[in-house]
Amino acid sequence: MAGAGFNGLTVAAFESRMAAEMTRLIERHGGKPLVAPALREIPLEDNSAALQFGELLLTEGLDVLVLLTGAGTTTLFEILHSRHAKDTIKNALKETVLIARGPKPVAALKALGFQPTLTVPEPDTWMDVVSTLDAHRPVKGLRVAVQEYGVPNRDLVEALKQRGANVVSVPVYRWALPEDTAPLKQVIKQILAGQVQVMLVTNAAQIDHVMLVVEQEGTTTQFKTICRQPVIASIGPTASERIRSHGLTVDFEPSHGKMGILVKECSETAHSLMARKAGS
Repeated sequence: MAGAGFNGLTVAAFESRMAAEMTRLIERHGGKPLVAPALREIPLEDNSAALQFGELLLTEGLDVLVLLTGAGTTTLFEILHSRHAKDTIKNALKETVLIARGPKPVAALKALGFQPTLTVPEPDTWMDVVSTLDAHRPVKGLRVAVQEYGVPNRDLVEALKQRGANVVSVPVYRWALPEDTAPLKQVIKQILAGQVQVMLVTNAAQIDHVMLVVEQEGTTTQFKTICRQPVIASIGPTASERIRSHGLTVDFEPSHGKMGILVKECSETAHSLMARKAGS
């Protein structure tokens, strides 16, 4: 019944590192988990951009460093420390405004011995990054570095450039498909067969990869049609924007962009959302 958890619904999710936790969460809230990784996070084979950033930081200094992800923050500093002493990096960043987009880069910075100057509030989209900076100080004429993740955040970079900032993009890692895509293909097959009632998307790049595999399999039109039936739940605005860009509908966003809250709140409303979609 509605409000009593998933109550036996099959719930697809595309987690990688948190796959076991996602499976437990879905089960705890009464769902049948169907979890397959859509992403593999890999370091860039060529770290030259990050190393060039290090040289720039040490020779010319930096006004603002925007850190978009926890993993990216950790990897960036690992790359820098491969060439420069930790104290050298720390001294170079003394006058730099460190902006952390959400709790993961905050935790990564603290683990590295830094305190963020500014923390971007939820839902921590690129627009929230810009508004946080706007409230702090004008960026015109400032050198602003942006730690990229997955794919370049062109909207953020463009917004900073429009404000007169000198923007340096620092790619640290990128997303790849899992080495074994068979589990992901199996989940897609079950979605196409109408056997999935709920889809959970916790990262914008997940849906890019799902759609990439769907395209490779030649079932894009069929997939988009069948996806009118299940409830599609997104972790937050960034993922929702990407889902919609693929011509899919977002049916649910949680009150906070956390995986546990997404699963819990989606389980409480999934049946009523399904009934509403069936009647529309």
